[in-house]
Amino acid sequence: MDISGGWDLVVIGTGPAGEAAAMRAVKSGRRVAVVENQQTVGGSCTHLGTIPSKALRHLIRQVIRHHRNPLLQDMRAPVENRWEHMVTRAREVIDAQVGVRTDYYLRNRIPVFSGHGRLDGPGRVRVEDDSGRQWLLETKHIVLATGSRPYRPKDVDFTHPGIYDSDTILSMSSTPRHLIIYGAGVIGCEYASMFAGLGIQVDLVDSRSHLLDFLDAEISDALSYHLREQGATIRHDEHYAKVEADDQGVTLHLQSGKSIRADALLWSNGRTGNSDGLGLDSVGLEADGRGHLRVDERYQTDCEGVYAVGDLIGWPSLASAAYDQGRFCAGMICGDAQHQVTDVPTGIYTIPGISSVGKTEQELTRQQVPYEVGQAFFRNLARAQITAEKVGVLKILFHRDTLAVLGIHCFGYQATEIVHVGQAIMRQPAPNNTLNYFLETTFNYPTMAEAYRVAAINGMNRLRR
Repeated sequence: MDISGGWDLVVIGTGPAGEAAAMRAVKSGRRVAVVENQQTVGGSCTHLGTIPSKALRHLIRQVIRHHRNPLLQDMRAPVENRWEHMVTRAREVIDAQVGVRTDYYLRNRIPVFSGHGRLDGPGRVRVEDDSGRQWLLETKHIVLATGSRPYRPKDVDFTHPGIYDSDTILSMSSTPRHLIIYGAGVIGCEYASMFAGLGIQVDLVDSRSHLLDFLDAEISDALSYHLREQGATIRHDEHYAKVEADDQGVTLHLQSGKSIRADALLWSNGRTGNSDGLGLDSVGLEADGRGHLRVDERYQTDCEGVYAVGDLIGWPSLASAAYDQGRFCAGMICGDAQHQVTDVPTGIYTIPGISSVGKTEQELTRQQVPYEVGQAFFRNLARAQITAEKVGVLKILFHRDTLAVLGIHCFGYQATEIVHVGQAIMRQPAPNNTLNYFLETTFNYPTMAEAYRVAAINGMNRLRR
């Protein structure tokens, strides 16, 4: 075993949280090492989750636009919409991202220890690679950033070639005609919209009575409408009883007595933190039932000098938030003031997309806040008409008396980009965080950002009625 001491920080995991922690610490002159159990850096975000799924979404949007474009249809231009071919194209993006992220470590002279990393008592990380070679890293601080994986119930046979989770769906070698998606959270809804967009029959099974009920109700309703318009069947308030699979396909039996038969099943019902195998017992730590670790306001666990960030600590389980958590955690280790991740925008990459930040109408109503709504429907925007992306709406929620912006909710083309304009204004100190910014600022024309001016005027007109 090779023993390597004198490290200021050892990070286990090279996803967004781990990468951010390592880079922040090394920029402050700390001696940093990272551990990664995959062959290349980037974590599940790059290889299995955010990057491949969003690359696939982009490709599928192009297919949908092709089918809806009369000019291309008249030209009889061919289009490839087989799932396995799209995954191959998405892997080009993965490879490009791996190259970028590898270069970060090389340029900052951060060594990457390839192998399984686990705690080996306070201030020690043991690494073992596939060939059995071991390293013992002695360090002042340890950041655990091992991410999460899809939750797999023990009574579902994931070795069957027709049963997938959100990681293994990328290895699906043929395009199904009919797909069941069990679990209508963010990942389930994203994949439902993608497969339905390819013309595949989709049954989306939701254990709740409303899709993504943390969203503004109007936005959630719009998503339900457009999923059904794309051909998806949504089944609410349903729970699985058992899954049966054979050579011809998969049958999902529900507790209500219904049975759904399809070519394949995508299980998308929650995620589990990658805390098993981390040697937590060697420092007196224990994960909860979902594999998550408890941390304080500095992202420190119950063991001094051991920190956890990203999906390993649960909510909000977003790549964007994980990156900031890793950066802030390392900054506090290096002496920065305490800093928490707050006001995280929601970005949901369905087709059309969804993004929001701030309060929903339901929350403001419960809190008895006097608010008003300003709306801009995309069908009325010149840019949306030019791009033929006329489905969508931007909602601005604002205080009736102070005009302070309280929430931004967007459904439609470029929603995850558009929301950041409103987010920037919401973060300004009063009185610069009001609707007046959108009323008094000149926006490029024609653009999607112009929706803010249209929505602001709409909101002011409501006040004057």
